[in-house]
Order: sequence, then structure tokens, then C-alpha cells
Amino acid sequence: NSISGEVKKVYLAFHKPKGIVCTSEKREKNNIIDYLHYPVRITYCGRLDKDSEGLMIMTNDGDMIDGMMRAANRHDKEYLVTVNLPVTKEFLNKLQKGVYLEELNITTRSCRVEALSERVFRIILTQGLNRQIRRMCESLGYRVERLVRIRIMNIVLAELPCGTCRELTEKEVKQLKNALKDVRNDP
Repeated sequence: NSISGEVKKVYLAFHKPKGIVCTSEKREKNNIIDYLHYPVRITYCGRLDKDSEGLMIMTNDGDMIDGMMRAANRHDKEYLVTVNLPVTKEFLNKLQKGVYLEELNITTRSCRVEALSERVFRIILTQGLNRQIRRMCESLGYRVERLVRIRIMNIVLAELPCGTCRELTEKEVKQLKNALKDVRNDP
């Protein structure tokens, strides 16, 4: 608490459970703000759809939120995805090259993918389209059964239990801010 009455900046890594909605609307009974019930007013940087789980960054730092929203189509976000069918080389190649999404009339940016087991793959996106991974999979005849975001830029989910949050370390916050500065200066 500083004398000027400025609110201390809060930076949290939150493991969003499936079923929690990224909204601050009170009429949504499973909204993320009520779920966290944090003592300081904070909000989310970037969304995860209701059926997905994993890492969210929560903060009251407006500059960081703006920076992350602007950088949304540049910075790495990493996910573990379980699908209903065996993951084939052909499927991974198509994901990697970019998938045309008819309903959005857009082809996804190329990305990095890797099979981890028969029905699980890792995908690293630098784009944040609405329900992007689900749409990409559906357009290739697959259905996503579980989707977990495990990393946003330098922040990793690691062993953070589902439904809990932790404060980011000073080092993590500094790296994040530096990475966002680099993105802002990109043409």
C-alpha cells in the first residue's frame, strides 16, 4: 500500500477448471471472477472457452492486459489436446500448415504440433481465434475430448492444481513485460 492510494499490482497464474466461463457478468453463475473471489479487482488476459481448462493469467495491470491483447496474435500459447481418434501424421501436417475455417472464413496461421500418444498431441499457437483448436480439429473430422492450456509465453501451468492460483514471481512478471515490449515494437 503506497501513500498515493495506488492499488498494488497483482499477477496470478490460475488453473481454470472446465465449466468456468471467462466473463465478469454476474448473471453467468460460473463466471471466473466469482469463482476466484479474489480480494482485489482483477480480470483475465485472454480467454479459454467453457469446455477448456488450463492456464490463465489474471491481473489488475491494465497495461499488461492491453499488451497481451495486442500481442495475442504473436505470442506462444501451448496446449495439450486429447481427441476422439488416433492422431495421424496427415492430421498433424494439416494442423501445422494451417486449416481453413469456413465459419470464420480464415485459414489458421501455421503452428507447431507434436503427437504425444495415440490420441494426445501438443500444439503451440501464435493466434487466438475463438475456439480455434476445436474448430481446426472439427474441420479435419476430429472431436476434442479434452483441451488444457499449459503455457502462455514464459508462464507455465506446471503442477498448479486445477481450480487454484499462484502469484507470478517477480522474474516471471519481468520476462512477461519484456516480451510484450518486444511485441509492441514489432512492425
